[in-house]
Amino acid sequence: MMLRNTRRSLALGLALCASLTLSGAAVAQGGAAEKAVSARQAGFKQIGASFKAVNDELKRGKPDMAAVATAANRLKTHAGQVPTWFPRGSGVESGAKTAARAEVWSDAAGFADAAANLRAQTDRLAALAAEGDVAAVRKQATQVGAACKTCHTKYREAD
Repeated sequence: MMLRNTRRSLALGLALCASLTLSGAAVAQGGAAEKAVSARQAGFKQIGASFKAVNDELKRGKPDMAAVATAANRLKTHAGQVPTWFPRGSGVESGAKTAARAEVWSDAAGFADAAANLRAQTDRLAALAAEGDVAAVRKQATQVGAACKTCHTKYREAD
């Protein structure tokens, strides 16, 4: 009888350990996903702030092209990081609060192309801003906005 109770206790103990281990792994994964989502959101806030700085300056009668160039370079830097902000497991399936659609991962090639286009458009904006051509920068800012919209339309949940 004592052997039977010992086996039962051992089996229950092992089951409890396995359960705690699995739930701990889920919490750890959830924590990593939350960190990835937070980093992603912070990065996109930087993109938004940089692009707003460009556009606000372009709305002025005589834009300060040095300020535009500085903001455009920040925008270019952050745009180049976008692909790194979406590690697998950081979507809604992780339980993290994110607006990223599953298509970011299921259409990884399309997402990579859209991110590459954003980078190309911001590279061009930064180059034009450095040259100081206000008209060309205004036109290119429209192209950057279109690149942003492409991703928002296909890869981000609507607000």
